[in-house]
Amino acid sequence: MLMSTCCNGNNRKLLSRTLLSKNVLLKSTASTTSRKVNQFYPIIITTNTTTSTTTLSFTSSSLRSFSTIHNFQRNSSFEEDDYSTNPMNNSDSGAKTEEEKSIEEILRTKTSLTPSEIVNQLDRYIVGQGDAKRAVAIALRNRWRRQQLDGSIRDEIIPKNILMIGPTGVGKTEIARRLSKLAHAPFIKTEATKYTEVGFHGRDVDTIIRDLVDVGIQHTKDRLRSAYKTKAHELAEQKIIETLTGKKKPTPEDAAFRDWREQLRNGILDDKEIEVELPIEKPNAGMMRGGAAMGRGVQGTPIDIQDLLSPLFGASGGKTRKRRMKIKDCLPKLEESEVEKLLQTDIVIKEAIRSVEEDGIVFIDEIDKICSSFKDGHDASSEGVQRDLLPIIEGTTISTKYGNVKTDHILFIACGAFHSVKPSDMLAELQGRLPIRVELKGLTEKDLYRVLTEPETNILRQNIELLKTEGVDIEFSEDGVKEIARVAAEVNTTVENIGARRLITIVEKILEDISFNAPTLKGQKIVITEKEVQQHIGVLLKRADLKKFIL
Repeated sequence: MLMSTCCNGNNRKLLSRTLLSKNVLLKSTASTTSRKVNQFYPIIITTNTTTSTTTLSFTSSSLRSFSTIHNFQRNSSFEEDDYSTNPMNNSDSGAKTEEEKSIEEILRTKTSLTPSEIVNQLDRYIVGQGDAKRAVAIALRNRWRRQQLDGSIRDEIIPKNILMIGPTGVGKTEIARRLSKLAHAPFIKTEATKYTEVGFHGRDVDTIIRDLVDVGIQHTKDRLRSAYKTKAHELAEQKIIETLTGKKKPTPEDAAFRDWREQLRNGILDDKEIEVELPIEKPNAGMMRGGAAMGRGVQGTPIDIQDLLSPLFGASGGKTRKRRMKIKDCLPKLEESEVEKLLQTDIVIKEAIRSVEEDGIVFIDEIDKICSSFKDGHDASSEGVQRDLLPIIEGTTISTKYGNVKTDHILFIACGAFHSVKPSDMLAELQGRLPIRVELKGLTEKDLYRVLTEPETNILRQNIELLKTEGVDIEFSEDGVKEIARVAAEVNTTVENIGARRLITIVEKILEDISFNAPTLKGQKIVITEKEVQQHIGVLLKRADLKKFIL
């Protein structure tokens, strides 16, 4: 399959030089000769001397070789025939510019919580499980401690990966969810059951790291967007004032400029329509597969052709169109456009990969589902997933579309219920790579009561706030809350222990009629007491009793 893209004469020279440094074949329509540089990749630049346009053509088999093109250097300081100079190799050479230093300062300045502060934050949303919270807090703090060391010893310190063991519904997943907000680092939560052994149909475990890099790229962009927001807002205001006054680059010292800006900031000009040039939104049609998802080491990783060429032509391929709209509507779009211009793709990728390698956290849920006991025999695919996880957790290099990523210092936290298997049923090598073992306790009736009352966003408060939008005031009495906890504990004991998730079933059953009739109950106050709880969940308890006699 052949794809092509064209550029005008202004960008032809830079595009040609850059691609030549990536080993391509240069052709010209005015000559039958072609120049082969180093090893030939099926990427061809065809130059039309009549129209002064250049066409870039390549086959899908070359996309993986082409996938790092987004690291182009914008300068073209090398000579016409200096094709051996690779700008990819020069990106880190020499002293850093002031802008690069400023960006690094923005991205690497982090607030570090102490272990006790991390536990206090988790206590706001999760009841009990002190051992798990402490283990996670220490692991997070150790990331910060390692960054304070010199390079020689810092490289030798590897994270102590964690294995959480506990029944379902006790807070394992919630710890991961809250941890992602506290970490201020690339974080991904995934399930071990998503992956299959290499050679089986499905996703390879290498995609965990590729997904983490995608998260890291977005995380880096978001932090830079926040830092650039003020500057981008000022540039967007300047563009609007330029359009209104017809003057190019008015200075802030200009009295007229200050007057226009004051009107703009006070909202006086919000409804005034102007014609501005905005980048054309990038379509999804540019996505294509970089190879079949079959065979060892080959993942059908999506490659966006426009992303690869964005360093040359801008975030939207350099295409803009004029649109007439109100100032209040176009200002946010102009801000976003200016932010994208300020973001330097090569620096974003470099810092994102560094952040993933140094601060990345991977939370693997349902690790017990890829284990099999000796009496049940071995599942080749599941056991193969464990084997594939070994080098990633131990430390290896994974190839992504943004470059190679080392996993030596990525923190891995695995968890599982281990109902039908034991942690010892995992491969011995995998057990050794998860040295910190934490057991989470099942929830008692007292714990379930605390789950209903202590967390800031507990399930009762969530339902109260939802029904307030309909004008219905719901209140749970003390005895009513205790009865909900008692029933949940009883059903967990007699039927199946699903932990705090049982509370969701019971509360939804109690509020079912109220939620359905809420539009007709506007302005009323309803109190849920112990009697109402028993009235609504009596059927649920009877079903629980019957299930004990069903084979």
